[in-house]
Amino acid sequence: MQPQQDDVVAPVPARAGSTPSQLRRHNMGVVLELLHRDGPASRSELGTATGLTRSTIADLVQDLVACGVAVESGSARPTGPGRPSAVVRARPEGAVALAVEVAVESIAVATVGLGGEVLATERVESAVDALAPAEVVDRVAAMAGPLLAQHAEGPVGVGVAVPGLVRRRDGFVHVAPNLGWQEVALASMLGRALGPGDRPLPVQVANEADLGALGELRRGAGRGVGTMVYVSGDVGIGAGLVIDGRAMLGATGYAGEAGHMLVDPGGRDCRCGARGCWETVAGEEALLRAAGIDDAPGARALALLRDRLRSGDPQAEHAVGVVGHWVGVGLGNLVNLLNPEVVVLGGHLQQLHEHLRPSLETALAARALAQPRSAAHVVPGTQGRQAQLHGAAELVLAGVLRDPVARA
Repeated sequence: MQPQQDDVVAPVPARAGSTPSQLRRHNMGVVLELLHRDGPASRSELGTATGLTRSTIADLVQDLVACGVAVESGSARPTGPGRPSAVVRARPEGAVALAVEVAVESIAVATVGLGGEVLATERVESAVDALAPAEVVDRVAAMAGPLLAQHAEGPVGVGVAVPGLVRRRDGFVHVAPNLGWQEVALASMLGRALGPGDRPLPVQVANEADLGALGELRRGAGRGVGTMVYVSGDVGIGAGLVIDGRAMLGATGYAGEAGHMLVDPGGRDCRCGARGCWETVAGEEALLRAAGIDDAPGARALALLRDRLRSGDPQAEHAVGVVGHWVGVGLGNLVNLLNPEVVVLGGHLQQLHEHLRPSLETALAARALAQPRSAAHVVPGTQGRQAQLHGAAELVLAGVLRDPVARA
């Protein structure tokens, strides 16, 4: 069985034997993908990037404008003789995704348009692990209502990031230990709650680390990278894996549960039922416990920890040193196993990177083999708390990028 792959990273080549109509629609998708991923471009730049002729590019741009997914205006600076050419841009409102992140300590919703433009967003800090799935669905629907009301055509779909094992084909959450969920038909529940009457919205659900990786790959620290590991730091720890530019999900879609690697055999019990998992020593709860902060995990507790670090509090400094060590131990395993070009840190690992870095780098150097370690750059993510929302939106917008005509 071949590993599952996420096919939203790059346009696929047209199939042999495609009809002229199919080839045209494929090429429209290729051009729209470039505009969505890389930003505005002139017709000549699009021709250079795709290898298509000037006349073909002109026709494709006209078709995309007619479909409402692109606009052409202004002028690019000339790079040679002749008049400047107009600039083509993806039209954000041409296809809008509703992106949702369900985390242990917060719920976030956003509307994201073509080109990755975040049109509106709302985040509510809440102890989600104290809520039943139906209550979470009701809250998401209430938060999403005002955002969706701003778009008369409605969203093309809904993408949801959840910290758990998700069956992607139908958005079924098998287990989310840190939320206390088991066997939740999240996609169908949300589709009914968000859709009008008997027409539920199409909903796609995926693991939050996988979508964080996709968000950083498209919009952040992973742009242009072929092999990347994204490590999501929250109450739990997850990993999103990108190999040769494509997300690797495993044989049945559950790869990346790095938080449940064994790193401390004599350590604490984990919520998954095992003992000594990586997240028990590198997760946000472990960090706050070591720092002597009694607040529940979340933005307020992390802000308090950063304040203590700025003031030179010795217990806070010791805590990030200990947790940084354990982060480095786990990263050493991943670097040896996957040989990535870049390791991108998200969540609290991204926010506290400068403090974690010394002990992290020391432990990583002691655990990873010299050759794969020399190739791996460990960097903080650039998308912060938006990474999962961007990834969720990309999941939804992939269909429009493959076939803009279907959206029209």
